[in-house]
Amino acid sequence: MALTTASRTRVALRPITRTDVPAAATFLHEHLNSRVPTAAWARATEVPWTADSPNAGFMLVEGDAIVGVHLAYYSEREIAGRAERFCDLGAFCVLPEHRFHALRLLKALLAQDGYHFTDLSPSGSVVGLNTRLGFRFLDNTTTVTPNLPWPSRPGRDTISADAALIERTLRGADLRRYRDHAGAPAARHVLLMRGGEHCHVIYRRDRRKGVTLFASVIYVSNPELFRAMARPLARHLLLRHGLPVMLVEHAVVEHRPRLSRTIADSARKKMFRSPSLKPAEIDYLYTELVCLSW
Repeated sequence: MALTTASRTRVALRPITRTDVPAAATFLHEHLNSRVPTAAWARATEVPWTADSPNAGFMLVEGDAIVGVHLAYYSEREIAGRAERFCDLGAFCVLPEHRFHALRLLKALLAQDGYHFTDLSPSGSVVGLNTRLGFRFLDNTTTVTPNLPWPSRPGRDTISADAALIERTLRGADLRRYRDHAGAPAARHVLLMRGGEHCHVIYRRDRRKGVTLFASVIYVSNPELFRAMARPLARHLLLRHGLPVMLVEHAVVEHRPRLSRTIADSARKKMFRSPSLKPAEIDYLYTELVCLSW
């Protein structure tokens, strides 16, 4: 149905404030993904790290009704010794009869000065829109590995999700990074230890083809130890958490063990727009990926 100029002017664009979050969460539950409870949508906007967030995204309002929402996640990171501000583009949903206005949401977010932008879960239609607006693709080559019950060697390795042990072991920036994400709803933490070395791994439980059977690795602090302890980690994920498959993108750590399969161009695209940063300087922390399970 064609939209008249009069109907378009009735749709207002507004930033999502704290008081708007419950209504925006209800909208996303009802119109984007009903598997995610309204409370989980709302909690996802309350990032556990310290951030100067100008909003929780933007929304479209017609009268008293929300007709579109685009969430956003803000953070400040140190990259190559410089403080850099990031805006991660989150859930994006506009009612079909108001799709004409969808671009207004995205442009409002991108009009905010001084940010590097990431979009780590764009839908198919959004990918083309992002491309036209200057976004580039991140390498999403993914290694898919079955988590098998490999024999363990007691006393040699430690694999633990115990928060107290993680707190005692990590130091400096590693500890700050853990504390920033310890309360993130979708982030799962594992500490790998062997021979005086340690590796902090952050992963999320991922749904593919309707089943939540995948451990998607988001962050690895020590790639060499991660690769060396891949089998004990696989055993841990299978037996302790019921996750039979591990997904590791090469942008996180290049990892090609035996029995694995590599997908050169995963259907799940990841994109960014930055005037100065290189793809290698973009990671998946401080984003929707650690805040929202779907």
